Amino acid sequence: MATGTKAPETKEFAVIQTGGKQYIVSEGDTLKIEKIIGDHKVGDSITFSDVLLVDDGSNTTIGTPTIPGAKVSAEIQKIAKAKKVVVIKYKAKSNYFKKRGHRQPYFEVKITKLS
Repeated sequence: MATGTKAPETKEFAVIQTGGKQYIVSEGDTLKIEKIIGDHKVGDSITFSDVLLVDDGSNTTIGTPTIPGAKVSAEIQKIAKAKKVVVIKYKAKSNYFKKRGHRQPYFEVKITKLS
């Protein structure tokens, strides 16, 4: 083992899919995900049913592609927008200049339960 590294903990974790991305989560984790369509407020509970993998430290279950009956529950902590991304299109000598900005909405969620 290299110096300065810790041995991995035997903690239960899962791999979920939401917003076209995959996340490794365990209880108590906080992460930013793509905004989910619907009427959601801070404090609401969300359930992710697209669970791809579950590991409890001794047993690993891999889905094909998802695990039937497996769910991950989370609570919305924050609804916000990310920092602005500025896109500039420019062509020299042709009087063409376009400047656009975009702020991507996201949810910050806290994982409450793996089941």
